[in-house]
Amino acid sequence: MEVETTPAIPLWINGHAYLTVAAAFYEVRNPLTGEVLRRTPLCDASVAQHAVATARAAAAAWAAQRPGARAALLGALADALSGYAGHFTALLAEETGEPAAAVAEVAQTVALLRGELNPVSVESTGRDGVQNTAPVAAIVGAASAPLYGVLRLAVPALLAGAAVIVKPNPATPSALYALAELTARYRFPDGVFSVVQGGEAAVDGLRAGDVRMVFA
Repeated sequence: MEVETTPAIPLWINGHAYLTVAAAFYEVRNPLTGEVLRRTPLCDASVAQHAVATARAAAAAWAAQRPGARAALLGALADALSGYAGHFTALLAEETGEPAAAVAEVAQTVALLRGELNPVSVESTGRDGVQNTAPVAAIVGAASAPLYGVLRLAVPALLAGAAVIVKPNPATPSALYALAELTARYRFPDGVFSVVQGGEAAVDGLRAGDVRMVFA
């Protein structure tokens, strides 16, 4: 029996790496060479719903923090990202095939987290249109600008006191997962920033959680 040796990107739920037995995986390839770099697990709806539950449990305490405290954590995350700029640039360049754009994207994301760029306002698309007292925003990423494209939507939600779940595009999953690892090092509360890997089933699971759905 052949053993699969290509690494799989974990999920990040409740402040920790979350390993799941997925029925299928997406092969992450370098667009320039066709090389298979890693695999993205295509988790089912129940895993996404679990992420929603943990995010909702964390959201009230996050919202109760002073806005300045939330901004300070994002600033610390910016400093950490700047320190690992080479690593993040390499991840983005591998998965998008655009090295120059990857350099610019990391720099943009650092500036965004530091409050030097204007983020995009996140509007609620919940079933009843009413913002919850402990809100959760789910952001579905695109293959292009996989880090900055999601963070420009996530930052205003986090600053406003919402817990955030991001679902990267399966073709470009690594930078957002690596960013989630950094949030743990810089004392983000568990459950405030989560990463759910997957495809349409994961999106359906997030929708079933009655969260604010936003598409990058």
